[in-house]
Amino acid sequence: MFSTLLAVYAGVALTAVTTATPAQTQGGAIPVSQCNTGSIQCCDSTFTEGSAGGTALLGLIGVVVQDVNALVGQGCSPLSVVGVGNGATCTANPVCCEDNSNSLISVGCVPIDLNL
Repeated sequence: MFSTLLAVYAGVALTAVTTATPAQTQGGAIPVSQCNTGSIQCCDSTFTEGSAGGTALLGLIGVVVQDVNALVGQGCSPLSVVGVGNGATCTANPVCCEDNSNSLISVGCVPIDLNL
């Protein structure tokens, strides 16, 4: 009885974790269709929020680091959703970001795969 209850609990927990996490490709990027946190952008460079570069960029706009694993984008420009998959190119870092501070710094970014 206990082992059956434990197996059911583990199955429910595993299902909750897998449905709450976006599917990522081998390179860690999510498909464009799963970009639901903000706009699709092409950034010159990206840093993790907890890195020296990320902390320095966030300090410029007065943002306190909350998730040290999230990405911060620098020099970002928007990509058209219409163009994605139809020849839209980003030679640097295609990302999906929550916020963009006047194309200087974007926060809460997730890498995306433009080919999916």
